[in-house]
Amino acid sequence: METNTDRREQARRLILAAAVVAAFYLCWLMLRPFVDVLLWAGVLTLTFNPVHRRLLARTNRPNLSAGLTTLFVIVAIGVPMGLVTWAVVREITPTVGLLQTAIGQLLDPESELTGPTMRWLGQHVDLEQIRHQISEQLQALGLQLANTTLGVLGDVLGLVVRALFVVFVMFYLFRDGRTVRDALAGAIPLQDLQTREVLRRIGEVVDASVNGVLVIATLQGVLGGLAFAVLGVPSAVIWGVAMIFLSLIPLAGAFVVWIPAAIYLVVSGAWIKAILLALWGIFVISLVDNFLRPRLVGKRAKLHELFIFFAVLGGLQVFGLIGLVLGPVVLAIALSLFEAFRHPADAPAPAVGR
Repeated sequence: METNTDRREQARRLILAAAVVAAFYLCWLMLRPFVDVLLWAGVLTLTFNPVHRRLLARTNRPNLSAGLTTLFVIVAIGVPMGLVTWAVVREITPTVGLLQTAIGQLLDPESELTGPTMRWLGQHVDLEQIRHQISEQLQALGLQLANTTLGVLGDVLGLVVRALFVVFVMFYLFRDGRTVRDALAGAIPLQDLQTREVLRRIGEVVDASVNGVLVIATLQGVLGGLAFAVLGVPSAVIWGVAMIFLSLIPLAGAFVVWIPAAIYLVVSGAWIKAILLALWGIFVISLVDNFLRPRLVGKRAKLHELFIFFAVLGGLQVFGLIGLVLGPVVLAIALSLFEAFRHPADAPAPAVGR
């Protein structure tokens, strides 16, 4: 029979549970504006943790090592991104005009290269209407990019402040990373071996995503942008950045940019430049992925390309730019937890393999 003491104990537990839920909800409301800051700081810390470990081994001073590693991240990532962003902002409007000109030349019935094809198509479709629609879409795109750029420039102070927050959090994650990892491991309701396996998978997928996706995509974009600049293709910086973003998406790639650029050079009469760009794209840009991915990634990600494809696109939709890394990480965590649920007595088995 339930006594008054039992009822009071149950009431006390319910009140305590409600207080805990309310406290965590308030904490979430306070941290929600800074979730992207914490995520970026976490990803950068995991990525550059080997650098910090080497510095710590040499200096044996946690504060100094954390400070030097944070400074290294700023110089290695922050400075180039700032310069590229400034260059992209300056070239947005000329690039839209260039696209309009190039498409107009391709659809011109009097063009030496595409004229016969366009005249044949003109007998079946309304090319003038197509040119008009494309021009309107490009103008709308240019206006949208311009508005976005003005919005970004108008929020420069906010971006700088958030970047400073990322740097601030990174420093403490570098310095106290082991303590944070142990606290997270203790909070996960799994066996020790399973917890270590989940944390190891997170580190592997972040490392594989950064090395196998971001580094290779950046290298392909830089190589493509340099080729554009040397060959005199306008807006080389923007096209290089476009190649980086397209290389980040599985089943896409830098070829989506350099192949149309080679066609544009052919239409413009620059045959030699078009051939050089095509050769550079085939034997340099495209082969970078084939040579570097096995060395930088290997089998660490253990995720099928199709899974990565949807994880990257879904991550971009849900988390924004950091979803490029966070999408595959969330998928890997989900698969690891699913394996822990299937095999509660064992460590999670490897995720879906290639």
